[in-house]
Amino acid sequence: MTGHFAGKVALVTGATGVVGGAVARAYAKEGAAVLVAGRDTSRLSEVVKLIEENGGRASAFAVDVTRSAEVAAMVAAAVSRYGGLDVACNSAGVFGMLEPVADYDEDVWDDVLAVNLKGVFLSMKHEIAHMRAHGGGAVVNVASNLGAHWRLAGAGAYAASKAAVSFLTRTAARDHIADGVRINAVSPGPIDSPMSTRPGETLDERDARMKTALPIGRVAAPEEIAAAVLWLSSPASSFVVGQDHVIDGGAAA
Repeated sequence: MTGHFAGKVALVTGATGVVGGAVARAYAKEGAAVLVAGRDTSRLSEVVKLIEENGGRASAFAVDVTRSAEVAAMVAAAVSRYGGLDVACNSAGVFGMLEPVADYDEDVWDDVLAVNLKGVFLSMKHEIAHMRAHGGGAVVNVASNLGAHWRLAGAGAYAASKAAVSFLTRTAARDHIADGVRINAVSPGPIDSPMSTRPGETLDERDARMKTALPIGRVAAPEEIAAAVLWLSSPASSFVVGQDHVIDGGAAA
């Protein structure tokens, strides 16, 4: 551990996902005590175990980020277990389905918007409330290059929700920088995960497609996204406020 977050407390929602898990591990590697939060308790336990096996400190909290009382309890758990909350990464999200707008299922639409947008709103609401009352902090939301920066046919709900996260981040940043809470976002492109493959496509086939589909010629490693999140939540980026950092290998350039 290099200890850039030694003595700090970090909270990561969506910690069972590819990006959230990488961020949680990165915070722990840098010395933070990490509350890993999500809906799947068995996968949360696996994330905690992996962090502890590598010398880190973490614990799990089961939460539905669309429910305000549960999100408030999540923040309270970080404070009660570790003594505070310094940084948070809001990574919980779902993709939904690929269908034209006219054919999109309304229940799926509601679920995508609830998790991806309301979940970020509620997470920030309760994280910021604690941070501004205790000397400040840093929040990084996970948006996507798909939305405000790039489009994909059939992904209307996901794109709309992630574009909204980008603009909600900027508004919240202006609202709360005077409170000492610094808020930014990251917008990843395709990542080395099942979501980057097409139906029936192997990883080798995906990698071959990405050689021409992305200017950089490959998908991102989750650790590359985590590195940006840690920078945005560290003193190294102390003058960065309300920005949406696109990390997509040049797709939206």
